[in-house]
Amino acid sequence: MGDRLSIHAGLGAAEILLILAGLCASGPANVRLVNGPDSCTGRLEVFYSGTWGTVCDDHWDLNGARVVCRQLGCGMALSAVGGARYGRGADPIWLDNVRCTGTEAALSECQARPWGAHNCGHGEDASVVCSGAPVPGSTHTRLVNGSSFCSGRVEVFHNGEWGTVCDDNWSLVDAKVVCREVGCGQELSALSGAAFGQGSGPIWLDEVTCAGTEAALSLCQARSWGSHNCNHGEDAGVECIEPTQVRLVNGSSRCSGRVEVHHNQQWGTVCDDNWDVNDAEVVCRQLGCGLAMSAPGRALFGQGHSPIWLDEVNCTGMEGAITECSFRPWGVHNCNHREDAGVICSDPTELRLVNGPNRCIGRLEVLHDQQWGSVCDNDWDMEDAKVVCRQLGCGAPISAPGWARFGRGYDPIWLETVSCQGTEAALTKCRTQVWGTHSCHHGEDASVVCSGTNPLQVRVKDGPGPCAGRVEVLYEATWHGVCSTGWSLLEAGVICRQLGCGPALSAPVGAQQSRGDGHALLEGMSCQGTESLLLECQQREMGLGPCKQGSAATVVCTEQKDVIQSCSVLAGLLGMGAMLCGTLLVLYLWMRYGRWAGRSPAKPPLIKKTEDTGMPSEA
Repeated sequence: MGDRLSIHAGLGAAEILLILAGLCASGPANVRLVNGPDSCTGRLEVFYSGTWGTVCDDHWDLNGARVVCRQLGCGMALSAVGGARYGRGADPIWLDNVRCTGTEAALSECQARPWGAHNCGHGEDASVVCSGAPVPGSTHTRLVNGSSFCSGRVEVFHNGEWGTVCDDNWSLVDAKVVCREVGCGQELSALSGAAFGQGSGPIWLDEVTCAGTEAALSLCQARSWGSHNCNHGEDAGVECIEPTQVRLVNGSSRCSGRVEVHHNQQWGTVCDDNWDVNDAEVVCRQLGCGLAMSAPGRALFGQGHSPIWLDEVNCTGMEGAITECSFRPWGVHNCNHREDAGVICSDPTELRLVNGPNRCIGRLEVLHDQQWGSVCDNDWDMEDAKVVCRQLGCGAPISAPGWARFGRGYDPIWLETVSCQGTEAALTKCRTQVWGTHSCHHGEDASVVCSGTNPLQVRVKDGPGPCAGRVEVLYEATWHGVCSTGWSLLEAGVICRQLGCGPALSAPVGAQQSRGDGHALLEGMSCQGTESLLLECQQREMGLGPCKQGSAATVVCTEQKDVIQSCSVLAGLLGMGAMLCGTLLVLYLWMRYGRWAGRSPAKPPLIKKTEDTGMPSEA
C-alpha cells in the first residue's frame, strides 16, 4: 500500500511540475525557418515541450507569415506557402488552423487548435518567405536598382558576398525562377546588357540554364561559381509582377471590411467609383473568403487615413488578383476617404478536395465541428459537383465519381444524400441529411473532378492522323512535348481517351520520334490508366525539364473510323450468325414436328402419299 501511495504521489508531483513548467514557459514560443536558402525563408517550425515541430498549412496565410517574419527580425513577409514547399518535416505537427490578424508579436499569440491537435500530414507543412537579409554562408537572390523589390539587377549571395549574373543564355525561364525565389509574381522580362546598371562585386554565375521549376537560381545548371567570360556590362536583370497584398479591415471578420491594398511599402484604400460586386468577387477570391455578398461604398466600414491608391477599378470578376483588373494609375484619383470601398464575402471555404493531383481534383471533405470528414456518394451527381467546383474557384465540373475514387477517408462521414440544384453558393446550402447521419462506409466516399483554372489540353503532332503522333500538352500557355521517361500504355490510354480516339495501340519512344521544336519537355507525369482526362493524372512532380533520360513521347491510338469499321464487321458477322442460328432452329423444329406427327393418328399427306406408293397395305 505504501509503495502504491508513493507512486501516486510521484505522479501527482510530476503533473504539478509539468503544469508549473507550462505556466512559467507561457512566453512566446520560439520559431525558426528551415530547409530554405537562408534563415528568413523555409519550412516553419515552432519549439514546444522541448521539441521542434511543424505547422499545418490549413488557413495559413500572409497574416501568419507577417507575424513569423516580425518575430524573427526578417523584414517583410513576401509569401505564405503551403504543401511542404521546403520539404516535409519529420518532427511533431504542433499547430493547426493558425489564424493571425498580423499584429501579434509572436506566433503563439495567434488563435490555433490546442498544441499537437491536428488532422494533417507533413505534406501540408507551412512555409514562409521573408524579405530579410541572408546569413553569411548561404545562397540567396535579390533584385537591386529597380523600381521595386520585384525588378532590378539580379544578384546572388555566395561565400559571404553579393555578386551578379552574366546575361549569356539569360531567358524568361531563368527569370521565372528568380521571380518565384524573391516572392514576386509572374515574370515580365529577362533583361540583359546591365539594364539596371552595372554591379561592382564578383560575377558569380554565367551561362545559367533553368528548367523553370527550380526553387532557387542556385539550383539551375550553370558554370561553376565565379567561372565566367563576362564583364559587368553584361549583368542580367529581371522584371516581375509585384505581389500586391489586399486586406479587409474594420469589419466583423477577416472576410468583411474596408478594402486596403499594399503599395510602395504602405497600406492605402480604394475609391468606390464604379465599385461593384465583380470587383468584390476578385477581392474575396484573393483572400480565400468564398463568394462576394456585397460591395458597399461610402466608407461603410469607416474612413481610412492612408493614401487612396486605387480609383475606377473595373474587374470582370474572373481575375486572380485586384491588380489584374483595370484601374487608374497608382495614387491617381478624384476621391476622399468618405468614398472608401468595402467588401462583404461569405464565410471562408470550409471544404476541400484531397488525395488528387491538385487542389481541384480529389476526395471531397467538409469541415464540421472543427474536424474534416467525407461525403457519402449516395445520389452524388454533377449538380453537386458544380457547386463544389464553384465554391472552390476551380472552374467547371468534369465528373462526380463515387466509390472512393481518390482513396478512402479516415475521418467522420459528415454528409449523405446531398441534393443540389447546381445554383447554390455553397454545398451547405444544398438539401442533405442531418450532419453525421448516414448509412455509408468510406468505400463510398464522394469525389469531384473540376477543370481547374488552367486545365491541361492535349494534342498530337507530326503523325499520320488525328489519333497518332508526338504528344503535346498546353502547360502554362505554351505547348510542350512530354518526356518519354516513364511513358507507358497507361498514360497513352488516357491521352487517347481525351482526344476522343479509340484504345491506345502503342506508346513508342526512342528513335521513333524527334524531340520536337526545342522546348523543354514535361517530366514527372504518371497515370493509372483509368482516368478520363490528363488533369486527373498524378501531377505533383510534373514540370518542365531537359528529359535527360529520354525523348519526346508519342502515341498511336485506334481511330474512331477503325472502331466503327470493326463494329460494322462484327455486326455483320453477328448478323450472319443470327441467320445461321435461325435456319438451324427452323430445321430443328421441323424435324421435331415431323417426328411427333409421324406418331399421331392423323398423318400428314406427304407421309400418307409415301405409304400409298412405297409400302403394302395392312388390310
